[in-house]
Amino acid sequence: MMLVAINFTWWAWAIVALTFAFFEIILPAFVFLGMAIGAASVSLFMLLGGAEVLGGSVAATLVVFAVASLIATLILRKVFELPKGQVKTFDSDIND
Repeated sequence: MMLVAINFTWWAWAIVALTFAFFEIILPAFVFLGMAIGAASVSLFMLLGGAEVLGGSVAATLVVFAVASLIATLILRKVFELPKGQVKTFDSDIND
């Protein structure tokens, strides 16, 4: 019986996704949400049999995670950015 590495189990990637989502709630840096989506997509990929597709390579799994995280972050930036030409300005101070 072949032992499956922790990198190729879907539930480990699901825990990583939940951890990044928790970090996004605690430390709103907006980058953790993209990484959570990337880890969740790797988890789904592994659940659907992605370990066999990657050939058991840890490096390939990390590349899939990095690419998925980058794509998710770029999409989130595009969706949640301010409209072009719109700049927030403040005329008065809240303490006045």
